[in-house]
Amino acid sequence: MNVVPQAASAIDPVTSEGVVAAGVYVDGRRVANIAIEEASSWRNKPGHVVWIGLYEPDLALLTSVQKQFGLHDLAIEDANHAHQRPKIEQYGEGLFIVARTAQLIQGRIAFGETHLFVGEGYLVSVRHGASTSYTAVRERCESCPRALARGEDYILYAILDFIVDNYSPVLETIHEEVEEIEENVLAHPFTRTEVERLYTLRRDLLKMHNAIGPLVEVCRRLEHDNLPMVRSTMQPLFRDVTDHVRNIQERIDSMREVLAFAFEASLLVGQAQETAVSKRLASWLAIIAVPTAVAGIYGMNFKYIPETQLEYGYFIVMGLMLVACAGLYWRFRHVGWL
Repeated sequence: MNVVPQAASAIDPVTSEGVVAAGVYVDGRRVANIAIEEASSWRNKPGHVVWIGLYEPDLALLTSVQKQFGLHDLAIEDANHAHQRPKIEQYGEGLFIVARTAQLIQGRIAFGETHLFVGEGYLVSVRHGASTSYTAVRERCESCPRALARGEDYILYAILDFIVDNYSPVLETIHEEVEEIEENVLAHPFTRTEVERLYTLRRDLLKMHNAIGPLVEVCRRLEHDNLPMVRSTMQPLFRDVTDHVRNIQERIDSMREVLAFAFEASLLVGQAQETAVSKRLASWLAIIAVPTAVAGIYGMNFKYIPETQLEYGYFIVMGLMLVACAGLYWRFRHVGWL
């Protein structure tokens, strides 16, 4: 008799500022939307799981959540200051997990954070910064009550898997740009704008590598350390997330290497073009030096200069200059300088 009004209240929106969703689940089905102040009473009912989603909550809201689930002060402090590296901490029978999120905004990778509190009968997610809403995760889980009925650790898996999956669109966009750079690297030396973009991409990829690298250790611990609230039947799913994160790491490392090689290749192309120009200039200077030297010698203001009295001296000297210049031109063309 009591379940009917609860199910009816499930359609009531959660209006508290900072609260995206707060629901109670029994056997994988949502039976009610609740206020934060009601979370503790629902969580203590056998077979009930409270799933709360927060976005950039203030300290007052976090303190309210802390009172409902008995969360540790240090975990609340970390959740209030969104500048944490990915990690997993155990406080009593509860877990506190930090993961970094990533989105591509105006060609740059923007990073956010998700803090997860997991314990008996509850999961609380706290999002900060650039992050895709977890409404899609909730809807997907609710569409499969049998999977959601597994409990808190399944919700934890679903959120972590969603976070890692959202790295892929970011990397795909960057990968297309990296491929374009790789294809054009031998065509011409990079312009200043292209060099700046290449540097920006490498720096963003390094930040992304540093952001998700520790997540491997988080998933590994969830997979192997027999932590509270993580059943052995869930460990293969966390292993899948670990493999996915490692694959993302390899893709990032591969793209960073390609960008490094592209920059080095561009420098070599630029140096090769500069060398070719220098060779051409040196060749033409050598050719021009012959008539310049001859003209300089016979242009000196001396009365007695040999050959100046020859009847055909002018034509002989001009012929010799043409032969010398033609010989030098042929030689430089033969060695590839012209």
